[in-house]
Amino acid sequence: MRRADAAALRVARYLDRLGLSPQARAAIEAKLAIGAQTTPAQAMADLHRLLAELQPDAPGADAVDPAAASIAARIGLSHAAPSVEEDAHGQARLCAARPLHRASMTPHPWGPLNPLVRWSESVLRRQREWKARGATRQREPWPADAPQAGGNHPNASPRRQPDGGLRRGILLLLMLGQTALATWFMAQVLPYQGTQPIEWVTMAFFAVLFCWVSAGFWTAMAGFWVLLRGTDRYLISRNAHEGAAIPENARTAIVMPICNEDVTAVFAGLRATYESVARSGVLDRFDFFVLSDSYQSDTCAAEVAAWSRLCQAVEGFGRIFYRRRHRRVKRKSGNIDDFCRRWAKDYRYMIVLDADSVMSGDCLATLVRLMEANPNAGIIQTAPRAAGRDTLYARIQQFSTRVYGPLFTAGLHFWQLGESHYWGHNAIIRLDPFVRHCALAPLPGEGSLSGEILSHDFVEAALMRRAGWGVWIAYDLDGSFEEMPPNLLDELKRDRRWCHGNLMNFKLFAARGMHPVHRAVFATGVMAYLSAPLWFLFLVLSTGLLAYNTLKEPTYFVEPRQLFPIWPQWHPEQALALFGATATLLFLPKILSVLLIWIRGAKGYGGRMQVAASMLIELLFSMLLAPVRMLFHTRFVSAAYFGLEMTWKSPPREDSETAWSEAVRKHGSHTVLGFAWGGTVYWLNPSYLPWLMPIAGALVLSIPISVLSSRVSLGRAFRRAQLFLIPEEAEPPRELREQRSHIAEAPSQPGFAEAAVDPVVNALLCASGRARKRSASLQAAREALLQQVWRADPESLTEAQKWPLLNDPLLLSRLHLALWSEEEVHPNWRAMMDRPGQEGHWPGAAAATDPLSDPVASVAD
Repeated sequence: MRRADAAALRVARYLDRLGLSPQARAAIEAKLAIGAQTTPAQAMADLHRLLAELQPDAPGADAVDPAAASIAARIGLSHAAPSVEEDAHGQARLCAARPLHRASMTPHPWGPLNPLVRWSESVLRRQREWKARGATRQREPWPADAPQAGGNHPNASPRRQPDGGLRRGILLLLMLGQTALATWFMAQVLPYQGTQPIEWVTMAFFAVLFCWVSAGFWTAMAGFWVLLRGTDRYLISRNAHEGAAIPENARTAIVMPICNEDVTAVFAGLRATYESVARSGVLDRFDFFVLSDSYQSDTCAAEVAAWSRLCQAVEGFGRIFYRRRHRRVKRKSGNIDDFCRRWAKDYRYMIVLDADSVMSGDCLATLVRLMEANPNAGIIQTAPRAAGRDTLYARIQQFSTRVYGPLFTAGLHFWQLGESHYWGHNAIIRLDPFVRHCALAPLPGEGSLSGEILSHDFVEAALMRRAGWGVWIAYDLDGSFEEMPPNLLDELKRDRRWCHGNLMNFKLFAARGMHPVHRAVFATGVMAYLSAPLWFLFLVLSTGLLAYNTLKEPTYFVEPRQLFPIWPQWHPEQALALFGATATLLFLPKILSVLLIWIRGAKGYGGRMQVAASMLIELLFSMLLAPVRMLFHTRFVSAAYFGLEMTWKSPPREDSETAWSEAVRKHGSHTVLGFAWGGTVYWLNPSYLPWLMPIAGALVLSIPISVLSSRVSLGRAFRRAQLFLIPEEAEPPRELREQRSHIAEAPSQPGFAEAAVDPVVNALLCASGRARKRSASLQAAREALLQQVWRADPESLTEAQKWPLLNDPLLLSRLHLALWSEEEVHPNWRAMMDRPGQEGHWPGAAAATDPLSDPVASVAD
């Protein structure tokens, strides 16, 4: 092929990808003179200079590098639509975020967490040593003794901030009384009626575990009573004035922190939420922020492209913002803190979404109205409904949360009132007190349970309440959705993070100024995982007790000068009664949940018989999974205490299935333990094997249960049978329907390779980066890396090669020019460039057909 023909072909393919209208393309080709001796490199450089000349006043148009000079023009000519400004280095900079309006958000040291140490310090400290901190413009006075709220301290009243002391006292009496009675029965079941040391230990474990189960039981009973009555005098949503206008200054930021997520699903959910807010008529009161902590090159490239495409689709430029942090400190809480320091002064409220969250416009507007109607509320948490998954495991979990969840959330509200939970997402936060009081200092001490706080949400709620602001659950609000992990192993990966975070948070149990309810929240957070090793030890002790009484001759005289022997006694009828009482505590809340659905109408669940059958299958499924979770959680607790390595990754956002090989690796030891445990008990005393069978049998079956429950085909088969059906599946809300539609219609997302090859994606990524001065040695290393990359196979590039180029707009633009200009480019790069562009494939790829709408056509005229 002649040199001129090669140059013309290269230019033609580049213009194909740029996606111009026929008139605009003809105007550019007419101005671009390709002679007989023109090389492809010369032609591409001339093309970029011509593009820059078409918009001479565009930011960065005078850059030395031709590709860098054409960045703003490529964005504008391709109708990608985001505005571009010039940064301090004269480079084009994408206007993806609001102008800064900085605020101070400073964490306060925790001080001594041991109350005895605090008491001794207060006794030894002299009055002249006290130094109160002076007031500043950023924060109110902070005495040396205890934190106090500042000028925004709520004017709480009994009506708005009720005292739940009586309710909580009743709960405590019910739990302790029920536990004492059950422990006494347990003593009667044991051979020596609790008089032997090994029986004392067994009873202690039993008492702790039974008290934990009793707390959940009475919470569910309170929730059942509230829902059955259909009224709650302290329900915070009763104060909402439906349809009331939101004040103009009550602006709300909807923030979505993400980290290496499924980009298509994230932006589809955000679009569904945005469109719902627009339909509600209050869009002018909200701004949307995507706060990225992603560190994978392909994901980062896809995020910028998806943000641009979303803004084009909904005309959201100037209302939907995107920011990616380069210094990723303190994970999600650090990401939120970074937003608060930059833009909290512009907003009164903040609504936090998770990467899989979808919320309706009516729900979001109601949250703002609730905040306006309750000026002493600091956080209002919704009760998200799980939906959107198709695997059998996820559908069972969705059914459980939808059917049983309302009892427990209503019960939590009954006991906690304004000292409730915050779960980190699908909640509204009053920004001023959050900025003042909720910055998280590292936990003092050494070891794996000190340092940076991992599970931030419980701590932020406790700090908000410590400062005098209420934390509420609006459990009756509709329009709040999330997704569940698709399979057991993915759920356990999430549990490992939560386990470590909750164990760390327990160090704050005795921190100064915490409300007693939030101290209890820290304790229950620990027990959610510590109960697993306690249960495991209880079962091991019970097995040891069986071996002790089977292999050892009974001791009838245990004390000197004992006149009468102590005979080992077995009371199987009392053991059955105790087992039945425990099963009642575990299963009665589920039965009452189904009863409530029968009363209110079971159409959305497939009918009365279907919801009852689903409950029975779910009971069996949860019994089979409980021993597996017990072993995993025991390992997680041990790993956290002994400082073993823990990874912190985002959970999958798609229906992933578990392979047999992975299940064997994860559950193989459980299967061996199940056979060994069951065989040992059978050898000791075959009559005890039925008591252990629910544990040992579940462990033996753990591999097929884990694999089969992850299958999408089984989940859909059960749906066709109307089992595990929930209203969000029977009649999906509009927001969930639109989310699925946006996912189905979305094009494949670009990665690093497309960011290097495609003109528009490259321009967006270059404009989203920030040029920085490099040392001579570092610049030389980057130059060498640049030469390596365009000569290498794009499929073989490592993250260490891609990441520096993606974050350097000058090098990324030079890579783009080199790929289209050099002759020694790897064939796979060339194959990517030879592929024709797809209309609508990338942001701005669909060109305008009206020449009057095209700036190039007007320039050519």
